[in-house]
Amino acid sequence: LTDLQSSRNNVRHHTEEITVDHLLVRRGQAFNLTLYFRNRGFQPGLDNIIFVVETGPLPDLALGTRAVFSLARHHSPSPWIAWLETNGATSTEVSLCAPPTAAVGRYLLKIHIDSFQGSVTAYQLGEFILLFNPWCPEDAVYLDSEPQRQEYVMNDYGFIYQGSKNWIRPCPWNYGQFEEKIIDICLKLLDKSLHFQTDPATDCALRGSPIYVSRVVSAMINSNDDNGVLNGNWSENYTDGTNPAEWTGSVAILKQWYAAGCQPVRYGQCWVFAAVMCTVMRCLGIPTRVITNFDSGHDTDGNLIIDEYYDNTGRILGNKKKDTIWNFHVWNECWMARKDLPPGYGGWQVLDATPQEMSNGVYCCGPASVRAIKNGEVDLNYDTPFVFSMVNADCMSWLVQGGKEQKLHQDTSSVGNFISTKSIQSDERDDITENYKYEEGSLQERQVFLKALQKLKAERFHSSRRGADLQPSRPTPLSQDSPRSVHTPSLRPSDVVQVSLKFKLLDPPNMGQDICFVLLALNMSSQFKDLKVNLSAQSLLHDGSPLSPFWQDIAFITLSPKEAKTYPCKISYSQYSQYLSTDKLIRISALGEEKSSPEKILVNKIITLSYPSITINVLGAAVVNQSLSIQVIFSNPLSEQVEDCVLTVEGSGLFKKQQKILLGVLKPQHRASIILETVPFKSGQRQIQANMRSNKFKDIKGYRNVYVDFAL
Repeated sequence: LTDLQSSRNNVRHHTEEITVDHLLVRRGQAFNLTLYFRNRGFQPGLDNIIFVVETGPLPDLALGTRAVFSLARHHSPSPWIAWLETNGATSTEVSLCAPPTAAVGRYLLKIHIDSFQGSVTAYQLGEFILLFNPWCPEDAVYLDSEPQRQEYVMNDYGFIYQGSKNWIRPCPWNYGQFEEKIIDICLKLLDKSLHFQTDPATDCALRGSPIYVSRVVSAMINSNDDNGVLNGNWSENYTDGTNPAEWTGSVAILKQWYAAGCQPVRYGQCWVFAAVMCTVMRCLGIPTRVITNFDSGHDTDGNLIIDEYYDNTGRILGNKKKDTIWNFHVWNECWMARKDLPPGYGGWQVLDATPQEMSNGVYCCGPASVRAIKNGEVDLNYDTPFVFSMVNADCMSWLVQGGKEQKLHQDTSSVGNFISTKSIQSDERDDITENYKYEEGSLQERQVFLKALQKLKAERFHSSRRGADLQPSRPTPLSQDSPRSVHTPSLRPSDVVQVSLKFKLLDPPNMGQDICFVLLALNMSSQFKDLKVNLSAQSLLHDGSPLSPFWQDIAFITLSPKEAKTYPCKISYSQYSQYLSTDKLIRISALGEEKSSPEKILVNKIITLSYPSITINVLGAAVVNQSLSIQVIFSNPLSEQVEDCVLTVEGSGLFKKQQKILLGVLKPQHRASIILETVPFKSGQRQIQANMRSNKFKDIKGYRNVYVDFAL
């Protein structure tokens, strides 16, 4: 008989939140077990105990997925070690320790006992799961700050920042990495990867590397190459699945994927991909956080230029290059050593599970060193050029008219703003933009940009030379002599710009209300100026894709020397309501021109409409295994009736599963509340997340933190 001491070991290995019924330990740290003998006790020097551990379908000593090590031999060739703790008449306590480089996963533990009498007895002691260990200094994921370990490994809830750089909104999220069955689902996810399906023996052997595991998980969160967890959908049509905006946690998504025989869940967008990846990585023991980048570039041709096209009304157009600036984009950072890179490039690494571009033939991205991105080292693995463009590409605006493209403006600072993550052990937002780039407008920032551009040019040149015998030569996309520049007039330096335009909101942009704003026109010259300004408004998806315009206007403004004027504008709720996307983004644009000058002036502003949040009240003290009442207050913010209202509520350690309440119809401006009963089953700091959807809106959210005490 054997006692794996699951409860005691799991507490020591920081896995008791997952379970205390099964053994879950971390590599590089000893765990204890007790061996019981029927006839007589273990006799050191006379008996020899040999342990065997195996992982994967094809365990192999040479690959490190099988290890054989003895209790008696202190100089065993195996990196796994075992030693005697105590020895009694009928029981023996021993300690085992996996090397800090061991493959993570599910292991089978066996024992062979060679007695002095010559008999050999073999037993199968049971299974255990081995995880990465950020508490172990020799582990590649070691993090030397306990508050950071608590936040980036142990915290099972957080915030994902959405909206726009002018209106940053925290979206509460239940990561739930310690919920029932999540560890099993994470290991199943590794086994469903293309790497495992192709070569399971090698795949399991490589699971000791957080670099390898993070790339596998990045590919498996999306379903573009395999039966990954989530189907992406940016079409605004979600009738055969769940609108990405409705999700409030990873647990329901992962359990749905697992229950459906590992078929992709419909649907996800960037924040959902990143949140689910955070759950998986924290569960496996790799410190992970979720990052939001506002005004995030998506450069499809690797020239570090995001091209945006406008017509003569100021309306933004789609483009064949598919370059876009996402209103916000969300990815992960994972903490790990990078011995494959020059010294100094370990630490936080970008991983992006949203399927945007291929990496080595698979839709995944990273790990890319954050420090390498800041320093413009775009030749370092993995996918550093693409990540660099997301935070530091330049933006080029073009006017499309009469089949010609005219350059309007090149902006060096519009991409990559307010890069955000949740603060350590706090609900505040932490701005980490300085981790990714030097201050916009600084000499260092431009030097790094040009350094990155030169490295990419050199790579393109060498690539073209290698392929010169296979294909005809052609101008590189990095060429300064782009064909479109034929009709491009030179821009005036900013210090001699004579007329400026700017939008200003008059009231907060609330859903269901009219949007009131003004266009500010300023003549900085000593001459009269006659302006014709085309104004338009159109909805945007958060990935920057434009929808059809729903509002247009033309303003004629005469400005005296040094004069400023305002032109009032209003977009009524009835004008925008039927055209609004789930993201609630409206882009207003103005394209101005002087009668006496061919020069164009472009200005735009993105408006994010806001909802009133759900209010959650905890009625009474929260105690483990005692009933708790929770009040949820919600309202219909619109001046029209909404139907098909559904409220979802969840929270790790508080609810065994996500709660769904059918509310039906809500009258205009109606405010209501319900009382939910639950029994908390885990102590400590917890969070309740709620979402309400209807036929008119999908993501009115709210949250409440609650501390759960142990029962007295």
